[in-house]
Amino acid sequence: MSGEGLPFKVEHTGRNVLTMRCNVSAPPADWEQWVLLRSDAHHDNPKCDWALEKRHLDEAKERGAGIIDLGDLFCMMQGKYDRRHTKAAVRPEHQVDDYLDAVIRTAADFYEPYADNFLVIGRGNHECSVEKRHEIRPIERLVATLNDRTKAQIQAGGYTGWVRFFFTKGKTEHTSRVLWYTHGYGGGGPVTQDMIQSNRQRVYIENADIMASGHSHDAWANETTKLKLNVSGEVVQRPLWYIKCPTYKDDYGSGFSGWHVDTGKPPKPKGAWWLRFWWDGRRGLQMQVLRAS
Repeated sequence: MSGEGLPFKVEHTGRNVLTMRCNVSAPPADWEQWVLLRSDAHHDNPKCDWALEKRHLDEAKERGAGIIDLGDLFCMMQGKYDRRHTKAAVRPEHQVDDYLDAVIRTAADFYEPYADNFLVIGRGNHECSVEKRHEIRPIERLVATLNDRTKAQIQAGGYTGWVRFFFTKGKTEHTSRVLWYTHGYGGGGPVTQDMIQSNRQRVYIENADIMASGHSHDAWANETTKLKLNVSGEVVQRPLWYIKCPTYKDDYGSGFSGWHVDTGKPPKPKGAWWLRFWWDGRRGLQMQVLRAS
């Protein structure tokens, strides 16, 4: 269990599955539970907006929110064996011989005050690239450092994973919502904004109420409706949300120059998403999707 003093407990129920347990307090009309859903911070990149990132993390702490990170928390492109590396893209505090260790240390310092709020930090293509080139797993090392410093129990997630939100009201009333996530893959595209990949994923993922990804640095939330037969043989409609998480890095800037600009890519939105759960006396558990900007 982690998060002493927070309104939820977390259980790791599989290598890549966790359950966030919340008690719906009385009176239920005053109860709510928030979750910050974020991706692609690229925290060590000089173009990362640390002020915006910190504002959202502070809000999560104030709200007693859980935090789910979908990968590419690190950029880490400036290592010796990365062909893309350029020292001009390194923060001053990372211009040292142990570059990779320095990136992990400074990230741990930044995220330490919020360690209890983090549920899972997944891996993205940047972390996978570092593992391939340098034979280290930066997310596992960051999570181990944070857990060691704070006694939190953050899960180092995979490229995909599951989170079950389990809510208990009283002694007998239980309900849940299930989130499936992937970091994402492919180019996204300025027209489709990764909607094609999301539609493909909706074909093979079952039992999810929420699906989420990052990677392409787009920001949108799409609600569709699924049909099923319940145990009584009645037709039931249920919502399925797909949430596309943006980034905290501004690759475009003024548009003067750079790889992002030179290859004709557009400016991308910054920020994250909030999931807000609350209890309606007539309809039961409800969920709202809100932009964190």
